[in-house]
Amino acid sequence: MSPEALIDLLQLFASAGIEVWLDGGWAVDALLGAQSRPHQDVDIILRVADLPKLREILSSRGFEIQPGGTNSNFVLADRLGLEVDVHTIVFDRDGNGVYRMANGSDWIFPAEGFSGRGVVQGFSVRCLSAETQVLCHAHGYVPTEKDLRDMELLQARFGVELPPHLRRDKL
Repeated sequence: MSPEALIDLLQLFASAGIEVWLDGGWAVDALLGAQSRPHQDVDIILRVADLPKLREILSSRGFEIQPGGTNSNFVLADRLGLEVDVHTIVFDRDGNGVYRMANGSDWIFPAEGFSGRGVVQGFSVRCLSAETQVLCHAHGYVPTEKDLRDMELLQARFGVELPPHLRRDKL
């Protein structure tokens, strides 16, 4: 996904009143203020209440739900190969984002994690904070080489502490 395609989608969401936060690779690059690697897709977090509107807008642009996924996490893709990896949340009374995982349990995004702000080619975006990016990468799956590199970039820029399994220099 090119930066231009990402900005186009984000502007589309904003014009529809859908508030999204970037997660994953594009969130890391937005926090860094520059693209550090190519991205196959964009991971977004949004409120469950905004999901019908998001589906309608993307459907009108030729996006279709891909096989697999759950009600709270799925991929929409178009014929040109653009992919949007959707994660839906409900904010609790403390401002934490509650995400229902495939196994039925809830993952809690801390309220302060939604304070991240970044830039993609001069366009200001909401994204998960550097600390929350590390938290998300530290649980639930084995990190890939690109994940390790992304975490190292966040550590170098923001000084976030990385757990041992997210460091290549495990002592």
